[in-house]
Amino acid sequence: MVRNFITYPLQFIFFVLLQGLVLNNVQFSSIINPYLYILFILWLPIETPKFVLLLVSFLLGLSVDLFSNTVGMHASATLFLAFCRPYILRFFEPRDGYEPNQKPGLKHFSLSWFLIYALILTFLHHLFLFYVEVFRFSDFFSTFSRVLASTIFTVTLILISQFFVYNAEDRR
Repeated sequence: MVRNFITYPLQFIFFVLLQGLVLNNVQFSSIINPYLYILFILWLPIETPKFVLLLVSFLLGLSVDLFSNTVGMHASATLFLAFCRPYILRFFEPRDGYEPNQKPGLKHFSLSWFLIYALILTFLHHLFLFYVEVFRFSDFFSTFSRVLASTIFTVTLILISQFFVYNAEDRR
Protein backbone atom coordinates (compact mmCIF):
# COMPACT_ATOMS: atom_id res chain seq x y z
CA MET A 1 0.00 0.00 0.00
CA VAL A 2 2.77 2.45 0.91
CA ARG A 3 4.54 1.49 -2.31
CA ASN A 4 1.51 2.74 -4.29
CA PHE A 5 1.78 6.19 -2.69
CA ILE A 6 5.28 6.44 -4.10
CA THR A 7 4.84 4.57 -7.39
CA TYR A 8 1.78 6.32 -8.80
CA PRO A 9 2.98 9.92 -8.31
CA LEU A 10 6.34 8.99 -9.86
CA GLN A 11 4.61 7.34 -12.81
CA PHE A 12 2.36 10.40 -13.18
CA ILE A 13 5.38 12.73 -13.30
CA PHE A 14 7.24 10.38 -15.65
CA PHE A 15 4.39 10.19 -18.17
CA VAL A 16 3.76 13.94 -18.10
CA LEU A 17 7.45 14.72 -18.64
CA LEU A 18 7.83 12.03 -21.32
CA GLN A 19 4.81 13.35 -23.19
CA GLY A 20 5.64 17.01 -22.74
CA LEU A 21 9.35 16.94 -23.41
CA VAL A 22 9.75 14.07 -25.87
CA LEU A 23 6.59 12.74 -27.50
CA ASN A 24 4.98 16.13 -28.20
CA ASN A 25 7.92 16.78 -30.51
CA VAL A 26 7.38 13.54 -32.45
CA GLN A 27 5.15 13.87 -35.49
CA PHE A 28 5.19 11.93 -38.70
CA SER A 29 3.94 14.16 -41.53
CA SER A 30 1.41 15.74 -39.13
CA ILE A 31 -0.65 12.54 -39.23
CA ILE A 32 0.76 10.42 -36.40
CA ASN A 33 0.91 11.89 -32.91
CA PRO A 34 1.86 9.44 -30.12
CA TYR A 35 0.07 10.03 -26.82
CA LEU A 36 1.64 7.51 -24.47
CA TYR A 37 0.57 9.40 -21.33
CA ILE A 38 -2.83 7.68 -21.43
CA LEU A 39 -1.06 4.49 -20.36
CA PHE A 40 -1.10 5.87 -16.83
CA ILE A 41 -4.90 5.75 -16.84
CA LEU A 42 -4.99 2.34 -18.51
CA TRP A 43 -2.68 0.89 -15.82
CA LEU A 44 -4.66 2.11 -12.81
CA PRO A 45 -6.13 -0.72 -10.70
CA ILE A 46 -9.52 -1.97 -11.83
CA GLU A 47 -11.26 -1.14 -8.54
CA THR A 48 -10.10 2.49 -8.58
CA PRO A 49 -13.09 4.59 -7.44
CA LYS A 50 -14.68 6.56 -10.27
CA PHE A 51 -14.18 9.89 -8.51
CA VAL A 52 -10.45 9.23 -8.09
CA LEU A 53 -10.19 7.99 -11.68
CA LEU A 54 -11.85 11.14 -13.03
CA LEU A 55 -9.82 13.46 -10.81
CA VAL A 56 -6.48 11.86 -11.66
CA SER A 57 -7.37 11.80 -15.36
CA PHE A 58 -8.29 15.47 -15.30
CA LEU A 59 -5.02 16.37 -13.57
CA LEU A 60 -3.05 14.26 -16.04
CA GLY A 61 -4.73 15.86 -19.04
CA LEU A 62 -4.34 19.34 -17.56
CA SER A 63 -0.64 18.71 -16.96
CA VAL A 64 -0.15 17.63 -20.57
CA ASP A 65 -2.16 20.69 -21.66
CA LEU A 66 0.28 22.93 -19.82
CA PHE A 67 3.17 21.44 -21.80
CA SER A 68 1.27 21.41 -25.09
CA ASN A 69 -0.46 24.79 -24.79
CA THR A 70 -3.75 23.18 -25.85
CA VAL A 71 -6.17 24.83 -23.40
CA GLY A 72 -8.08 21.86 -21.99
CA MET A 73 -8.21 19.54 -24.99
CA HIS A 74 -6.17 16.80 -23.33
CA ALA A 75 -8.01 17.32 -20.04
CA SER A 76 -11.36 16.76 -21.72
CA ALA A 77 -10.08 13.78 -23.72
CA THR A 78 -8.64 12.09 -20.64
CA LEU A 79 -11.88 12.74 -18.75
CA PHE A 80 -13.75 11.05 -21.60
CA LEU A 81 -11.28 8.15 -21.43
CA ALA A 82 -11.76 7.85 -17.66
CA PHE A 83 -15.54 7.95 -18.11
CA CYS A 84 -15.44 5.11 -20.68
CA ARG A 85 -12.90 2.91 -18.88
CA PRO A 86 -15.25 1.29 -16.30
CA TYR A 87 -17.75 0.39 -19.03
CA ILE A 88 -15.06 -1.22 -21.18
CA LEU A 89 -13.72 -3.11 -18.15
CA ARG A 90 -17.21 -4.29 -17.28
CA PHE A 91 -17.78 -5.41 -20.88
CA PHE A 92 -14.58 -7.52 -20.84
CA GLU A 93 -15.02 -8.77 -17.28
CA PRO A 94 -14.23 -12.47 -16.86
CA ARG A 95 -17.02 -14.80 -15.84
CA ASP A 96 -15.65 -15.04 -12.28
CA GLY A 97 -15.06 -11.29 -12.04
CA TYR A 98 -11.84 -9.44 -11.42
CA GLU A 99 -9.56 -10.27 -8.51
CA PRO A 100 -8.84 -7.66 -5.82
CA ASN A 101 -5.95 -5.28 -6.56
CA GLN A 102 -5.81 -6.46 -10.15
CA LYS A 103 -4.32 -4.08 -12.73
CA PRO A 104 -4.94 -4.27 -16.46
CA GLY A 105 -1.77 -5.65 -18.00
CA LEU A 106 0.04 -8.69 -19.25
CA LYS A 107 0.83 -9.87 -15.72
CA HIS A 108 -2.85 -10.58 -15.00
CA PHE A 109 -4.43 -10.88 -18.45
CA SER A 110 -3.66 -12.31 -21.86
CA LEU A 111 -2.06 -10.35 -24.68
CA SER A 112 -5.30 -10.38 -26.69
CA TRP A 113 -7.35 -9.08 -23.74
CA PHE A 114 -4.90 -6.24 -23.06
CA LEU A 115 -4.54 -5.42 -26.76
CA ILE A 116 -8.30 -5.07 -27.25
CA TYR A 117 -8.67 -3.10 -24.01
CA ALA A 118 -5.86 -0.69 -24.94
CA LEU A 119 -6.99 -0.42 -28.56
CA ILE A 120 -10.58 0.50 -27.73
CA LEU A 121 -9.69 3.05 -25.05
CA THR A 122 -6.88 4.60 -27.10
CA PHE A 123 -9.17 4.87 -30.12
CA LEU A 124 -11.88 6.57 -28.03
CA HIS A 125 -9.34 9.00 -26.53
CA HIS A 126 -7.85 9.88 -29.91
CA LEU A 127 -11.25 10.16 -31.57
CA PHE A 128 -12.38 12.65 -28.93
CA LEU A 129 -9.08 14.55 -28.88
CA PHE A 130 -8.64 14.99 -32.63
CA TYR A 131 -12.24 15.97 -33.31
CA VAL A 132 -12.16 18.50 -30.47
CA GLU A 133 -8.91 19.83 -31.93
CA VAL A 134 -10.35 20.21 -35.44
CA PHE A 135 -13.87 21.09 -34.19
CA ARG A 136 -15.56 20.56 -37.53
CA PHE A 137 -16.77 17.66 -39.59
CA SER A 138 -15.74 19.07 -42.96
CA ASP A 139 -12.37 17.32 -42.59
CA PHE A 140 -13.98 14.14 -41.31
CA PHE A 141 -11.97 11.59 -43.30
CA SER A 142 -8.59 13.26 -42.92
CA THR A 143 -9.18 13.59 -39.17
CA PHE A 144 -10.36 9.99 -38.97
CA SER A 145 -7.20 8.82 -40.75
CA ARG A 146 -5.16 10.75 -38.15
CA VAL A 147 -7.15 9.02 -35.41
CA LEU A 148 -6.50 5.56 -36.86
CA ALA A 149 -2.79 6.13 -37.56
CA SER A 150 -2.14 7.68 -34.15
CA THR A 151 -4.11 4.94 -32.41
CA ILE A 152 -2.08 2.21 -34.07
CA PHE A 153 1.21 3.94 -33.27
CA THR A 154 0.24 4.69 -29.67
CA VAL A 155 -0.98 1.14 -29.03
CA THR A 156 2.28 -0.17 -30.48
CA LEU A 157 4.20 2.00 -28.00
CA ILE A 158 1.88 0.84 -25.20
CA LEU A 159 2.54 -2.82 -26.03
CA ILE A 160 6.30 -2.26 -26.20
CA SER A 161 6.28 -0.52 -22.84
CA GLN A 162 4.05 -3.27 -21.41
CA PHE A 163 6.58 -5.91 -22.42
CA PHE A 164 9.34 -3.94 -20.68
CA VAL A 165 7.30 -3.61 -17.48
CA TYR A 166 6.13 -7.22 -17.64
CA ASN A 167 9.69 -8.51 -18.01
CA ALA A 168 10.93 -6.24 -15.19
CA GLU A 169 8.20 -7.53 -12.84
CA ASP A 170 9.11 -11.13 -13.67
CA ARG A 171 12.73 -10.54 -12.69
CA ARG A 172 11.77 -9.44 -9.16
